Amino acid sequence: MSDEITQRDMELSSGIAAFEAKHFSRAAQLLSPLAAQGDPDAQYRMAIMMQNGLGIVANPLQAFAYMKSAAEQGVGYAQHGLGFMYLEGECAEKNPAKAVEWFRRAADQGLVGSQTTLGMLYAEGIGVARDPEEAKRWYRLAGFED
Repeated sequence: MSDEITQRDMELSSGIAAFEAKHFSRAAQLLSPLAAQGDPDAQYRMAIMMQNGLGIVANPLQAFAYMKSAAEQGVGYAQHGLGFMYLEGECAEKNPAKAVEWFRRAADQGLVGSQTTLGMLYAEGIGVARDPEEAKRWYRLAGFED
């Protein structure tokens, strides 16, 4: 069992390193089987590659499925990514209210980008009722001063 875990960990680490180095074909080779087995870190990176056609053919449906699965497993960056998919209507039906839900989950994990996005959404009234005070609260959490 420990050999299997070690091999899997090595493949995940190597796949992530290839992704970070922008060697997307190699990353897809290593991460695809792990994503199919439900690994959220592999799913998040495969979603990005599938969404943008990096190293593999673009596949919006699978990109959404992997991003959603990783987000549901608590990966903050995937929650943020899923929020943008819903906000922009990219790989998913446009749904600003759902976008807000996912940005909030990521923001609650401390992701500054999600906190900033929530500030903007509340300031503009996108997906939520316009609320300047709530916008200011999210901007402050993101580190912006009044």
